Amino acid sequence: MSAQHPERHGWSEEEVAREVAELETKSATAARLFDIRRIIGGLFVVYGVIVTITGLTDSDAAIDKAEGININLWTGLGMLLLGLFFLAWLKLRPTAPPPPDITAEEEPAQH
Repeated sequence: MSAQHPERHGWSEEEVAREVAELETKSATAARLFDIRRIIGGLFVVYGVIVTITGLTDSDAAIDKAEGININLWTGLGMLLLGLFFLAWLKLRPTAPPPPDITAEEEPAQH
């Protein structure tokens, strides 16, 4: 083997570029999947549904304990609205993919 032609393991430039592009796509998909807005919104929606159902089934004694306000119902509805807000925000403003890295060849010469 000569120094001018290192072993390539059967990968062409196009195959390497395609593999890199595929990995970047998977990375961007994973970043969107684990966006904090999705997690917060989902949790608030789930807990909001639970607390709203609790508020709908509260007894008169529980409502009297909160001075006549069905606190579980109002808190559950508030949590639902907040969770839906986060999910709508995620849908309307998706995460932008990160900018491509600048390699040493692409950097401008500094004087």
